Amino acid sequence: MRLPILNRKLVLEAAQRSPDGAGGYDTSWQPLGTLWAEIKSGNGSARGENALQLSRVPLKITVRAAQVGSDARPSAGQRFREGSRLYAILAVTEQDSRARYLVCHAAEEVAQ
Repeated sequence: MRLPILNRKLVLEAAQRSPDGAGGYDTSWQPLGTLWAEIKSGNGSARGENALQLSRVPLKITVRAAQVGSDARPSAGQRFREGSRLYAILAVTEQDSRARYLVCHAAEEVAQ
């Protein structure tokens, strides 16, 4: 197994919902910590919707493993932030049987 090159500094964020006073809720994102990661991109796709072009690129983001329940362990529904770029986490798996690294299946969406 090749060891990942963790050369990208990402902020792990979790969604926090609060009532908006009209029966719905507002979502804000709270930082949980900073992780070093390796990012590999897959094949992108584009689609048009309501006069808007949406570009979507699937990603595999590898980070060091953390114990289940730890704030440092990414999970589906969270996201990574790298400056102004956002990567939505879709699923998280262990890279190998030793569980030294986690692979986060994510997507970056960009409206054009």
